[in-house]
Amino acid sequence: MTSIAETKKTCRTPNAKGVTNIPAWKYDCVHRAIVSALRDTQGRGLSFRDLRLAAREKMPPKQLETLGSWGWHFTTVKLEMEVAGDLSRIAGKSPQHIILGSPA
Repeated sequence: MTSIAETKKTCRTPNAKGVTNIPAWKYDCVHRAIVSALRDTQGRGLSFRDLRLAAREKMPPKQLETLGSWGWHFTTVKLEMEVAGDLSRIAGKSPQHIILGSPA
């Protein structure tokens, strides 16, 4: 059950107006899973699809069970991480390829 006073995290989207607010605990656990999955690549990064699968594997089962839609939360957090500069898409690569931080 969601508390009225539950802390929220504002998530932005590159090249779009508006924001989405999600519970901070959801943002934090998905963020940790994405970072962990990308660190495992030792800088090589992953395609969007492979990152979504790898990050899901990093999620503690109880948190994954209570999270709600994995795909929606993953995408929302990933987009905020792009806006914040925590990760980047490799330009000109298709399908979308993602690395931690900014491209070299």
